Amino acid sequence: MRNFKHLVIVAILAVFACGQANAEFRFGVKAGANFNKLHISSDIKNDFTSGNTAGFTGGVMTEFTVPLIGIGADLSLMYSHMKNELNEDGEKGTVGKNFLEIPLNLKYKLSLPVVSKIIKPMIFTGPTFAFKLDKSTFESIKTKTTQVGWNFGVGVELLNHLQISGAYTLDVNGAAKFLPEGMVNPIKLKNNYWTVTAAYLF
Repeated sequence: MRNFKHLVIVAILAVFACGQANAEFRFGVKAGANFNKLHISSDIKNDFTSGNTAGFTGGVMTEFTVPLIGIGADLSLMYSHMKNELNEDGEKGTVGKNFLEIPLNLKYKLSLPVVSKIIKPMIFTGPTFAFKLDKSTFESIKTKTTQVGWNFGVGVELLNHLQISGAYTLDVNGAAKFLPEGMVNPIKLKNNYWTVTAAYLF
């Protein structure tokens, strides 16, 4: 966790560095779909099942880009709906569906000769903070109010305005935990997910 905090600090400092370097600043809207599945780290995971589920996300974003070299960062404020469904011995429920998500990504855009005004490939990575807006339907499962993840993504920018991207978010601190009867150590649930989005920047 200490190394993770160091990475977050580096990401934040990079955003300010972009601003100090006369970076180009833009804002826009973003929407898309997410696909997730809860992962259970336990020997009794066969007692629980969690299928692949689809949800949606939407919100606003800002972007800093340093001219010529293509390095920058983006910050988004998103509403994300993820089903997070869990089946325990025939009992179905969720461990939180609605989130206010704040991703902060370092980004690199590759400017190709001739076609850079039409298409620019890009890669990005950075932390995301998801604040849960509802409760678990399982009384025995304690879900975390703030879920922290790390994004790894690729995409393209079209005509200098439209960005289409896909990202995989790795759960860092766990989505929930519970202690079944007769066990000493709690069972942890992790929520890793894919997100596909389209953003239009003004």
